[in-house]
Parts: sequence; structure tokens; C-alpha cells
Amino acid sequence: MKKRYVALSALALLGIGAGTAAYVASPTVHEGMDGETPELGRYGEYQVGTQEMLMGIPDRISFTKVGMATGQLSEDEEMPMLQVRMFYPAEVAAGAAPITYTHTMTPPAMEPVPLEYTGRAFADAAPLSEGSFPLVIMSHGFNGWSTQFSNLAEHIASRGYVVASIDHADMTIEGVTDFIHSFNLVLANRTIDQRQVLAEIKGRQQSDQTGLFGLIDPEQIAVIGYSMGGYGALATAGGDYDYDSETFGQVPELALAQLRETVSDDAGVDAVVAFAPWGGQPDNRVWSAETLGQITAPVLLVAGSEDDVSNYADGISWIFDQLTGTARHMLVFREARHNTVGNDFAVPDDAPFRVAEFLAEPVWRQDRINGINQHFVAAFLDLHLKGDADKASYLDVPAPNSNDSSWETSFGEQLNGKFAGPDETEHWRGFQRRWAVGLELLSKPAGE
Repeated sequence: MKKRYVALSALALLGIGAGTAAYVASPTVHEGMDGETPELGRYGEYQVGTQEMLMGIPDRISFTKVGMATGQLSEDEEMPMLQVRMFYPAEVAAGAAPITYTHTMTPPAMEPVPLEYTGRAFADAAPLSEGSFPLVIMSHGFNGWSTQFSNLAEHIASRGYVVASIDHADMTIEGVTDFIHSFNLVLANRTIDQRQVLAEIKGRQQSDQTGLFGLIDPEQIAVIGYSMGGYGALATAGGDYDYDSETFGQVPELALAQLRETVSDDAGVDAVVAFAPWGGQPDNRVWSAETLGQITAPVLLVAGSEDDVSNYADGISWIFDQLTGTARHMLVFREARHNTVGNDFAVPDDAPFRVAEFLAEPVWRQDRINGINQHFVAAFLDLHLKGDADKASYLDVPAPNSNDSSWETSFGEQLNGKFAGPDETEHWRGFQRRWAVGLELLSKPAGE
């Protein structure tokens, strides 16, 4: 009897009932996107253009290795500049080909590893001639780059946003002393970079109401950061640092004074998405409960339950609990580690393992992670930047553990990728039947 039950269950999943002809329905696949991607993870209505531009960061802090010991800052002869890649709703010429991004990774003491990946955006496409779209600042992790999660930037832009992805130009690492020097520069500069790119864009928008900057709504702004980008994003949203933390012990006092003055200003951020934010773990805690409680913008955290870089159990979860000044959500990929965002790169077969370790997850497929991230980021931004109240139901899930989602399947029923809608009240909205597994979504209101 047991063997017969298993066989009938398998037949039901294929749409084959007792006494029926055997057939398998075609999967629901949307152009350019896996059929398993949740509802809001599908590409939006707009075609996307992309272009790079230089932006000045006048308050960027600079110090040498010697300066770390003497406390002296370096004087830049010229204005510090960073490359920022913009993604935006565009008018694409007929026959145009999507962009191919390139990047060369330079792991310490190893040969450079070139990466090439085709996007869905179109280089230098003309911005839409009209419209007003929220602005999203994106900030990568330590030694990352501006197109490391271009798939997410393109997706957001396709749904009606302008995205500015910063290339922070972290110092190349050749050895241990370089690592310490580079990391301390990142500690000093991540939120400064984010704030000054935001200020530069606002300034250009005010002086030029046409073209790309004319599309931006300066009153609706989000910051998305990964790892050290998340460390910066929480400060950009008002989470001042605990400058007595030993983590800042090698940052010159003059640099800390400048950082303190910068973070004391309100950057005017309306929403924050922080992937695997660094800085909450006990050994490197850079906030207090009081300073994190100062953040009032809604926050979406995304983490892996086994993150051993930002420390999920005692670091990221601690951040989530201390954000008492705002409503927040935390999406957890069970069994994932630190790489919970990033393109699905084709790593060369002969590349050192360090490259895969930096880019990929050991258990989850990266394309699956990406589709889920796109779904929840779209819901979160639409809710808080566009005021789309319907998107709240994608975040207020009926069961925090996705494995407990319930959506009855009758014998022999053809599933075929239908999304759970508002009527399926016991299932995570926007996920296909049986497909919401391996996740948790925790939520807390302000004041709790």
C-alpha cells in the first residue's frame, strides 16, 4: 500500500490522475526569467538603460598606514571621485543589444580572474522623456563592485525606480597590512560615500529637470547595502555608531571626529534594505541598542541562517531586535551563509576556490536567491516609497516559517505555477504552491 501511495503522489504532481492519459503540462516560464521566480521577482514593465558617471565625494576621509599609527589624515590634491552606475527606465532603440558587464577580481597573491556577464539593461539608452521615480542608492560590500548585483539593480529599475550603484573603489589588498588599512578606510567612508552620492544626485536633480536626473523624485529615497554596504546604510538612515567600540581602535581620531559629524546629519532616507549587514556581532559591534533605536525609516534585513561573517545568531539578529524605532522585517535563507545577494556568475573552471567562496552560496542556487530577493525588495520598496498598500500582504506572511505555508492540493490537480493571491490566506503571497520552502520572514512593529 505504501508503494502505491508514493506512486500516486508522484503521478498527481505530473498532472496524471487514475485512468487518464499521461501528460506533463508546460512550466510557467516568463521571458528572461526562471519560471520558479516568485511573482514580484519577475521583470517589470519598463525597459532599462544604464550609464556610468563620476561623482565627487568632497568629504571622503584618507589616511595612510602610518597615519593609522600617528593619527594624521592625508590631504588629497584633487577632489576624490567615485564611479556610479545608474539604472533607469529608458526608451530603447529597436535592435539594441543588452549590455555585457565585465569585472576583474584580484584575489590576494593570486592571478586576476576576469568575469563577464550579460545584463538586461541597455548601455546609454535614452531616459524616458517623462515620469517621476523614487531613487535607490546601492552600496556593495568590502572589495565588491558596482555591478556585483546588477540583476537586482536592473530589476528594481524595470519596476519604476532610478538606481545609483556606487563603486566604492576599495583599496586593493596584497597582504595583511593592506587588509587592515583598507578595512579601516571602509569603516570611515562607507556612509560618507553613500551620503555624498545622494547629495550629488539631489543637487543635479535640482539644477537639471530634464534627462536622467529629471526622472528622480528626491522625496522618495531608499538605500540598499550588502555587508559593509549594509554597515554604511544603517548609519545613513540615522543609526549613529558607538565610537568607543574597539572596532574603531585603529581609525585615526580625526577621522572618527569627521565621521561623527557626518552621521549626526539626517540623510533623509525613507527605507533601508540591508543584506547581511556587518557590525552587529559581539566581537565587532559598532552600534549600541540606543543608536540603532534612532532609525525611524522602515528596514528590511536579509540574512543567511548560517552567516559566519556577520554572525546571524548574535549579530544580524541582534540588529533586527534593536531597531525598535521602526517597523522592520527580516528574510532568512535557512542554511545560507554570507552571500545572500549577487549575480549568478559563471566562475571559470580554473579559478581559485576563493573566487567561488566570495560569490556563491554552498547550499542555495544563486539564481533562486536572486528571484526571491527581487520579489521581497520589490514589495518592500513599492510599499514604502510608492505607498502601494497592497504590497503589505507580501511581507505580512501568515506563517514566519515558509514550510508551514498551506495551500491545499487536490488529487491530480494541475499546479502549473499559479501564484498565491490574497485569497490564499495561509500561504506566502506571490509564491507558487509547494514552492515557499527553506525561508523565514520575521516582522516586528515599531516600539517592540
